[in-house]
Amino acid sequence: MCALVLVPVTACGTQDTESASSCVAGDIGAAQSTAASGTGGDISTNPEIATGYRSDMTPVDTRDYAVSTANPISTEAACEVLRDGGTAADALIVAQTVLGLVEPQSSGIGGGAFLMYYDAGSREVQAYDGRETAPASATGDYLRYIDDVDRTPPQPDARSSGRSIGVPGVLRMLEQAHTDHGKQDWSELFQPAVALADNGFEISPRMAQSIADSAPKLALDPASKDYFLLPDGTARAAGTVLNNPAMSKTLSAIADGGADAFYTGTIADAIVEATADTTAGRTPGQLTLDDLAGYEAKTRTPVCTPYRDHDICGMPGPSSGGIAVASAMGILSNFDLAQYAPTDMDANGGRPTAEGVHLISEAERLAYADRDFYVADPDFVPLPGGTPDTLLNPDYLAERAALIDPGRSMGTAQHGDFGPVEFASSTEPEHGTSHISVVDRYGNAASMTTTVESAFGSFHMVDGFLLNNQLTDFSAEPAAPDGTPLANRVEPGKRPRSSMAPTLVFDRNTDGSRGDLAVVTGSPGGSVIIQFVVKTLVGILDWDINPQQAVSMVDFGAANSPTTNYGGEHPNVDGPDDPVVKQLDAMGHQVSVADQSSGLSAVQRTDGGWTGGADPRREGVVLGN
Repeated sequence: MCALVLVPVTACGTQDTESASSCVAGDIGAAQSTAASGTGGDISTNPEIATGYRSDMTPVDTRDYAVSTANPISTEAACEVLRDGGTAADALIVAQTVLGLVEPQSSGIGGGAFLMYYDAGSREVQAYDGRETAPASATGDYLRYIDDVDRTPPQPDARSSGRSIGVPGVLRMLEQAHTDHGKQDWSELFQPAVALADNGFEISPRMAQSIADSAPKLALDPASKDYFLLPDGTARAAGTVLNNPAMSKTLSAIADGGADAFYTGTIADAIVEATADTTAGRTPGQLTLDDLAGYEAKTRTPVCTPYRDHDICGMPGPSSGGIAVASAMGILSNFDLAQYAPTDMDANGGRPTAEGVHLISEAERLAYADRDFYVADPDFVPLPGGTPDTLLNPDYLAERAALIDPGRSMGTAQHGDFGPVEFASSTEPEHGTSHISVVDRYGNAASMTTTVESAFGSFHMVDGFLLNNQLTDFSAEPAAPDGTPLANRVEPGKRPRSSMAPTLVFDRNTDGSRGDLAVVTGSPGGSVIIQFVVKTLVGILDWDINPQQAVSMVDFGAANSPTTNYGGEHPNVDGPDDPVVKQLDAMGHQVSVADQSSGLSAVQRTDGGWTGGADPRREGVVLGN
């Protein structure tokens, strides 16, 4: 049911397996070889390196349950939990712990996550916040200066220093979700990753390319150097078998002692010691045992808004993703997008129309403008009116929609005016993440986006896992030039703003009440996540294409800048001379055809069960039964 089946292929295409019970979205060998031949990307502009495109992937149909993660080994392990009667919450623990081994550049137990969970029995939607927090001693200058006396930047830079490391949140969050929704024993859910760490696994082409790209920074930390690099400092190659006995010991301790074994005791001691390490002149961080012991995952009120005949539910702050996605979709509800569906439809999502790309990008510019100005950790920075409702009011979004010129890009949008504000706007780059989508046999569903921030986090490795660099999602400066405090500045115990957008979509009944679960989706991709999720939702809900076509479709969209992304890695994009690019140029867009590195997954309810799709730009697959 959950086994990966390899099918011979030619070129970079994929094929179905012989039966639905094998549940694999294309050939894994093809996925890896294609990724290895990718052209890469500029690490300064891409959330993670781009690693190619697997053409002609086909959707996977399942009857009872389905799971998609960014790596086939993780997907298979999570699928086996679902096969054995586990819930979506159970599958998340297996998926995350395995991903920490096979995709450490993107996520792991040293990072954080946001989770949207649907409980089919109670029909309740919950938003779990496992975002990292700043140490209690952090000040507004924590990322800017070594201290008040030595006013020089952290060394070798803020990200690679101990200053970037926040209190990891994902394990506390997963423990809370398991307490609320788990079925299988906590300790058993760590065994697949423990076995993998003990027995070894092959480095995938994407992981190998990421190691090579980050080798100089990985070499700064003795533990990460020994694990990821050869003695001469070169990257370990794809196909190399890695064992991680330290991670096996760590996971075994957490399996036996719960999350407390991570946040207190010897593992916590090791995290504090690693954060304070000054090897190679690195500036130490100020994380303490009290910071770790005091960490709490939070359950927050989901952001649920109507869109045509559906309800879209996403994460509230400190993630800006749910609010920005809802804002963009609310603006788009004022347009008839169906008439702008892609042409030349194929397995790769066809060719987007310039009119469709234009409207969606303009809506996103307006959404990002509000996101940049108003959204931060709500425990420190209140939204206008105190809730997301003000920014997402349908009348307000209709006014925003009226600002869109159907024939000309606005370039840069202005934020909405809700009167005097206490804080100033800020934008910060966000980087590497991973995403997991799950539906179980009971009808429960989970959409979880998980991250260590940049590829390989802070490069600090401890007890077999990497520590995040999440604090660099804060503004490095505490105030604007005029002295107004920045909304996303560093403060003790504060959670940095994110763009992660795990999303659940529901049908809406004729009486306006929430109906059945319809779609589970989300993506990695830093601040571009919002664009990836919006194009996928529009593809499924407005253009009626299947989940695989929707995630495979050209990645396009815009933040609040004149640049409009139009992913050049896609086989249906002909570079700067592409007809759609030319049309967008004529409409005033400054089009970038740089490769995109989304990692979308989408699972949609069908009459016979579920249909799923995994992003051809990474190594993920959909499995189920």
